[in-house]
Amino acid sequence: MSVKEVALKFNYAFEGTLYAPNGNAEIGVKEGTLAPYDMLFGALAGCLYSTFLDVAMKKRISYESVDLLVTGEKRNEIPSTLKWVHVKALVHNPEKELGLEQAFELATRFCSIYETISKVAKMTYEIEFVYDGT
Repeated sequence: MSVKEVALKFNYAFEGTLYAPNGNAEIGVKEGTLAPYDMLFGALAGCLYSTFLDVAMKKRISYESVDLLVTGEKRNEIPSTLKWVHVKALVHNPEKELGLEQAFELATRFCSIYETISKVAKMTYEIEFVYDGT
């Protein structure tokens, strides 16, 4: 079992700080802060990328970098869980497209946050390959 822990401190307004082992983040609705769904989508992208990277490394397939864009819509009903979430991955200068497509598909199955969100939302993804400077 792997226990994880973060701490948060808020004032009476929606202004606070998330304290995590590797860094802190300001939370709120003002410029320069993160809202709850910003953090959720960021957690999804971070988990998905970490899992994708692990699979790509095991397959010994390289690329230069990956840009991820996470988009989603909340339901109007209460509780207002997510209706759908879409992840778009731009893989820059890939070595083997098919292998990376397979790696990303595996990442969606093995990423715990992707799996968790999929229990309430329709999850979709797309992967696009970008060749910079060619």
